[in-house]
Amino acid sequence: MEQPIIRMEGVTKQRRHKTIGPIDLTLPKGYVYGLIGENGSGKSTLIHMLLQTVFPDSGRISWFGHAYSKGIPMEMRRQIGYVAEKSNLEEDNLTAEEAAAFRAYWYPEWDQPYFEKLCDLFQVPKATRLRKMSKGERRKYEIAAALAPHPKLLLLDEPSSGLDPFAWKMMIEVLRECLQTEDTTIVLSTHIIDEVKRLADYVMLIHHGKWMGMAEKDSLLDNWKEVWAGCPEADLEELPNMVQTQQESHGVTRVVTTSCRELEQILYDSGINVLKTRALELDEILTLWVQGYKPAGVQEGEEQTHGTIKTS
Repeated sequence: MEQPIIRMEGVTKQRRHKTIGPIDLTLPKGYVYGLIGENGSGKSTLIHMLLQTVFPDSGRISWFGHAYSKGIPMEMRRQIGYVAEKSNLEEDNLTAEEAAAFRAYWYPEWDQPYFEKLCDLFQVPKATRLRKMSKGERRKYEIAAALAPHPKLLLLDEPSSGLDPFAWKMMIEVLRECLQTEDTTIVLSTHIIDEVKRLADYVMLIHHGKWMGMAEKDSLLDNWKEVWAGCPEADLEELPNMVQTQQESHGVTRVVTTSCRELEQILYDSGINVLKTRALELDEILTLWVQGYKPAGVQEGEEQTHGTIKTS
């Protein structure tokens, strides 16, 4: 069996006002993992633990099947690309060309033609010092520089920060192309739901430091639905995977379920008509998830509980 690219086992980190974790997480290679959470939830801390710029207080992390308690060796670091939420001040006085030359020294797999191609695509002013660039120009340079060594693992911390809508769309296309042509795994930390919808294969959720788990994005969108059934509310109260029930009119009940196909089969077998359905948006699903309504098949650490919300 192929080793996962990242494994976290019982990982915790104490911050000033909260504990991050415990996190139990296994990431097979070749996918995009969208890490979602509000500001201050612990996303950046998780990314920094994967870079070993922050060390966990407890638990174990392995990269490519190996754990490194004394520091990730250089040959392993060269396989990891990173776009930080905040720009690297050490490069401020360098032009994009000079910063690229510095990075190329440390990365034997640095692909200068590819870097220049991305800079041209993004219209990065390569002769301009980085501190003189706009926030969007610098962010585009940083994305190009992270991709140039063809990393096996790409960590992106709020990569679209500062990008205008046109550059954001271009970034999405570049990352898609990278996934099609490279053997790359991406961890995308973001609070922008549309980035996750467009790119991610899996959704990872962290809320106020608590690890909520990981689930397949398409499964979430396929299974979490609003259903209108031709029956009284009382007929649906004991059914599994129910999140909300509401009597809307005589003989019509609206329900929210985490397993629409199973619900539709139960209703069909019971002779109850399904009047209509609506797929929940990803932000609606995430809101219910943080309330404790976990998806089917979620990969998680601590146990979560859920029940049925009745609304009148």
